[in-house]
Formats: sequence, structure tokens, C-alpha cells
Amino acid sequence: MDLGLNKKVALVLGGGGGLGSAIALALGREGARVVVAGRTGETVAKSADAIRAAGGQAMALTWDLSDLGSIDAHIGKIESEFGPVDILVNNTGGPPPTTASGQDTALWQTQFQAMVLSVIAITDRVLPGMKAKNWGRIITSTSSGVVAPIPNLGISNALRMALVGWSKTLAREVGRDGITANIVLPGRVATDRIRFLDEQKAKREGRTVEDVAAESTAAIAAGRYGDPQEYADMVTFLASERASYVTGSVIRIDGGLIASI
Repeated sequence: MDLGLNKKVALVLGGGGGLGSAIALALGREGARVVVAGRTGETVAKSADAIRAAGGQAMALTWDLSDLGSIDAHIGKIESEFGPVDILVNNTGGPPPTTASGQDTALWQTQFQAMVLSVIAITDRVLPGMKAKNWGRIITSTSSGVVAPIPNLGISNALRMALVGWSKTLAREVGRDGITANIVLPGRVATDRIRFLDEQKAKREGRTVEDVAAESTAAIAAGRYGDPQEYADMVTFLASERASYVTGSVIRIDGGLIASI
């Protein structure tokens, strides 16, 4: 199947992490010119090198998403070297595990700026270019916590839910401009982030990490944690020409973890 991604310009935020790196590589293999953006220069460079090694085009961009003042300069660099962004993958790091109550307001503010305001502001910056082409894809990665809130991830559950409401509203606003906006949410996909959360839960409960992982796996219909490539494949499809009639959706990539309909 030709996904129609050849020469499209894709910006993958958080592109140095487990999910982001897999998404960036999948898009690169389909012929997209991929900008891998993230806080740590070493990891985004590694992701960009992997794309080039697979025969694709890539740019590594060290970018602290919490710095809203740097957005215009970073997007300007992308536009000057690759062209306007056609595909935006909003993928931010997760906040520390916390309860919903008793958290310092400064922590809420810091995480809101990094996880929500940055996504909204970057999307607003690239939308005019998409509208000019009458084509664009905005894909925002959140968490299964937006459907079934996860204990001890209070900040994550709340802030990622805000992105769901924003994306759904945006989809109706830009649909006639040839732009789609969708939410993708991972279940237990085997990344460093999931390993960290399993370790934190094991520490809180005085258990082994293996025991925590086994308990999580038992709740998954597929009977295993997901592979980042499986997540990336769905994102790549949503970024494609073939997904032009999919918008305003929340798509679970969770192996059947979430029990609700």
C-alpha cells in the first residue's frame, strides 16, 4: 500500500524517546523527511542517524518544549531547510508519578506548559502552512489514562485529558482545510517510560519489577506489552493519504488493555 508520504515533512516531538524514535523511523522509511525534536541532543541525533541509515532524510533538533519562546525559531529552521511541516506528531514526555491531590501548583504549571501549552502553540505555528497546502496531519500521543485514569498518575491523567478535548475541537475547525487531528493513546508499550513506572510501582508496594510487569500483562488481552513499532505503524497510517477520512478520533493501541467500550 502506498501511504503517499514521500517527501512530506514530518515533525516528531519527543523523537528521541522510545515511542517517538519508533514513529520517526517509521515515517522516514515511508519517504517522509523527518525532523526529530527533543530535549536531549544525543538521543535525537541517534534517532536521526537511524533514519539516514535506513535511506531516509532526517534533521535532529535539540528542543526544550517548555521554552515557548523558541518555537518560532525552531519552526523557521525547519521551513528553511525542509519546507513547511505537513505532519506534526505531538509526543511529549510524561510528568513524574503523583497523586491528584496535594501537589504544588508550581509543578502543575510547569507540566501544563511542557505538556499542553507547548503542543497547542507548536500546532498553531504550523497550521497556516498546512492550510496553504490544503493538507495536514496533527497526531497527538497521550495515554490510556485519558480513558481509564491510572492510579498515582494524577497530573498525567488530567493534563493529557485536556489535549483530548483540544484535539476534538480542532478537528472540527480544520477539517475543511484538508487537515486531520487525531489522538493516539498507548497502553503498556515496552519503553523506558513504562519500565520506569513499573519500577516506581514496585518500589512503592515492596514488590519486584517482574511481579508488577506480570500483573500488568495479565490484564492485557494480547497477553504481552506492545512493541514501539506497533504503535509507530498506527501513527504512520494516520499520517498518510489513506487516512484522510479519519479525524476527531481517539485511537487505542493497547492490546486490549482498556476494559471499557
